[in-house]
Amino acid sequence: MRDDEVPFLLLAAGNALVAAIDEQMRERGFGDIRPAHGFAFVRLSGAGCTLVELAEHLGMTKQSASTLVAELERKGYVARSPHPDDRRATLLQLTSRGVDATRAATEAGRAVVRRWKREVGAARVDLAAEALAPLAREGRVRPTW
Repeated sequence: MRDDEVPFLLLAAGNALVAAIDEQMRERGFGDIRPAHGFAFVRLSGAGCTLVELAEHLGMTKQSASTLVAELERKGYVARSPHPDDRRATLLQLTSRGVDATRAATEAGRAVVRRWKREVGAARVDLAAEALAPLAREGRVRPTW
């Protein structure tokens, strides 16, 4: 395989994964969110975060993150509350619907990997994952669009 083919293949596989998860999310009743929302959910899950932390994670301005949060709040996925450690800050957390969407996306991702294993073989998928693991950056999963 030529070196110039590898970036295309990685990007194409990533796009296929996102598209398949998006399709399954719609089938599971979460048709009102976009793949970009999932990148926000990654940072909002668990203990939550501030708007500044979310904006940094997503690589966007505070104003853009605020617009995104307002949309997710209107749709019932995110709630705001006083920050327990900083009276000046607001804590953003997933609601139960947000947690359900995150779980559905995780299961959708697993289903795609299971399909890939059936299509090309479990050993090949596992080998690709092992090879990519040291190349993947820890923590920051964000949209590029």
